[in-house]
Amino acid sequence: MPHVHRRALLACACALLAACTPFAPPPGASLPAAPVAAPAMPAPAWQQPGVQLLHIAPEDSLLTITVRRGGALARLGHDHVVASRTLQGVVAPAPGRAQFRFRLDEMSVDEASLRQAAGLTTTPSADAIAGTRHNMLVRVLDAERYPWVSIDARRAGKQDVFEADITLHGVTRTVQLPVRIEQAADGRRLQASGSLLLKQSDFGIVPFAVLGGAMAVQDQMELAFRITAQQDLSAPGSGANPGR
Repeated sequence: MPHVHRRALLACACALLAACTPFAPPPGASLPAAPVAAPAMPAPAWQQPGVQLLHIAPEDSLLTITVRRGGALARLGHDHVVASRTLQGVVAPAPGRAQFRFRLDEMSVDEASLRQAAGLTTTPSADAIAGTRHNMLVRVLDAERYPWVSIDARRAGKQDVFEADITLHGVTRTVQLPVRIEQAADGRRLQASGSLLLKQSDFGIVPFAVLGGAMAVQDQMELAFRITAQQDLSAPGSGANPGR
């Protein structure tokens, strides 16, 4: 290939990588429509009468997923952090059970404070963030077909280890999930936090890549969560008992 052509190709690749939108959405392209009002989460199959349930408080809860760049030209791209602040679900402290879910199309992409907390040093532009969000929802996760991510967890013998069935992209995998739990003395509020590494390919997801893999998203992703759950006496079928 003539030298001038190689330089032109490299310049084009660098522009694409720097923008982090190698396949930017075409004019008029739209993301999966956001729900008008998400339906209430169905009661867990393991719910029993009289068992105290704490309901997740989305305003005090956060789940983040960090994905990192890979490939020979990784230095020209960005790592990314996506976050859910709309978790819904329940926790049953006594039997050590929890079930919650969130919508992919309600996740934020690259909030400045979360990028800083994750130690990400680059600063993607607004256009790059919009392109990343489009690629994530449409080209990678097929969020219109698989809008929800759900997690059903149960204590696995040890006080601080749970088995969690994670359903993403229509595929369910069971993982060991270390969890730190802090519970109020009256049992009416708790906070659970933890993190783990997952692979996109384990859920049938092909990590985003272009230029023959010279720019790619690493298969491994880092999931971290901080979930607050509290008693909700007004919730139908909550099993809450003020005397407990």
